[in-house]
Amino acid sequence: MSTAPALDPTHTALLVMDYQPAILSFVPEGEDRNALLGRVEGAIADVRAHGGTIAYVRVGFTEADWDAIPATNKSFAPLAQHRAMHHEDPATTIHVRLAPQDGDIIVRKNRYGGMSTTDLDQQLRERGITTLVVSGISTSGVVLSTVIDAADRDYQLYVLSDGVADPDTEVHNVLLHRVFPSRAHIIDTTELHSLLQAG
Repeated sequence: MSTAPALDPTHTALLVMDYQPAILSFVPEGEDRNALLGRVEGAIADVRAHGGTIAYVRVGFTEADWDAIPATNKSFAPLAQHRAMHHEDPATTIHVRLAPQDGDIIVRKNRYGGMSTTDLDQQLRERGITTLVVSGISTSGVVLSTVIDAADRDYQLYVLSDGVADPDTEVHNVLLHRVFPSRAHIIDTTELHSLLQAG
């Protein structure tokens, strides 16, 4: 049973980050990917049912974004060079199974973190959100960057252990078990349901 505090849905947002076809392709196809999507789909439905906020973060680049990436940026310069992940490419849309609804927050970023190149923080604060439940791909990319940033901004944080994935299992496990616990409560989708009920 989780020792994490109950969630007040009116002040809680579920972050659904980088759940895009181009990025999901890094998760093994078949049962793994379907199960992951199913769990996040369930978490979205759960948070919605309790009156919480859903905030989607997607990565996608405009011509200007690519042009602004310096050659020294080890992660993003190759994307700019190959003009990859254009923001209008269907592969950068949010996966159809997790499709946003009216009233959801949707931001487009062009770096790892969900807040660093977006107005996500501002939109959350305008809605009175103080607690974030984090899901995303990958654990060592968007999840790591956003958890560190959000912790520094004093959000109460929960990481959905079965709503994050990474191509590198070892890195994924180190982050979940050794790094994130100092900044966030680590829960799974079953615990999320219980904490929403208790809130």
